[in-house]
Amino acid sequence: MISTQRITLPAPGPDQTAPWLECRVAGPEHGPLLVFLHGFPEAAFVWDEMLAHFGQHYRCVAPNLRGYPGSYSPPEVPAYRAQWIASDIAGLIQAIDAPAAAVIAHDWGGAVAWGLAALMPQVMMRLIILNAPHPGLFLKALRDDPAQQQASDYMNFLRRPDAQALLQARDFEKLWPFFERFGGATWLTPALRDQYRQAWSAGLTGPLNYYRASPLHPPESPADAVMHLQLPEAMLHVSVPTTVIWGEADTALPPSLLDGLDQYVPKLHITRLPQASHWLVHEDPPAVRQAIQAALNRP
Repeated sequence: MISTQRITLPAPGPDQTAPWLECRVAGPEHGPLLVFLHGFPEAAFVWDEMLAHFGQHYRCVAPNLRGYPGSYSPPEVPAYRAQWIASDIAGLIQAIDAPAAAVIAHDWGGAVAWGLAALMPQVMMRLIILNAPHPGLFLKALRDDPAQQQASDYMNFLRRPDAQALLQARDFEKLWPFFERFGGATWLTPALRDQYRQAWSAGLTGPLNYYRASPLHPPESPADAVMHLQLPEAMLHVSVPTTVIWGEADTALPPSLLDGLDQYVPKLHITRLPQASHWLVHEDPPAVRQAIQAALNRP
């Protein structure tokens, strides 16, 4: 059974407030910990099928990330910088049972998890990434690859100050195509659509602040700061055993973003799902479950 639990984190945020995360929880209280991190424009409920399955043997926790429904949602853009989001997840793991047997993360959750694994590897035994590019490879593609710049042009739209109003208009008319653009949406049932609508109705400022706070986005001019950005080496190299599960039909994040990943991640295994898109968790749950289980079983 999946329940909802609010977990207060031990480390204060930039405003010295004790943050909290609203979490969906399943499994035995003292089982090995699995932490599931969602992306945009999603919420923790997208992991429910995985929580129900893995909760048979693991303590499964899927937080709504900072800024998402029920969780700590400061209004300031700087509060969504990577250091604070990673601190939230490290605090969550420490509050439950560190280290986690695995952190399993998709999209923006994956961006957070890459940094967490590089800077605080002691909080996890394994990293499992689903369609979330490594920051070093993604930065290079955003700077140098016109095809990736075009595929990621939506990021600059989401950074706009009027993005929330535009996305909320007419029953989120401009949000639903995010699912269709990146690989179709035959999985988007009326019931699932209602879950998304409920999550979005709680507000979009926090989710959009991830894009506004991040230095990674397609350049808008040759003088754009991203063209000269250098990421610290400390946040690029991941020492924990890592499995990357990639839907190769993802039109926003093509499989070419995996090229060269082993230079940053020496203990790497890649599972490719040729027919799956960015929304692989919804599209092919059995394949995703199997790939996660294989990663958990891998030495």
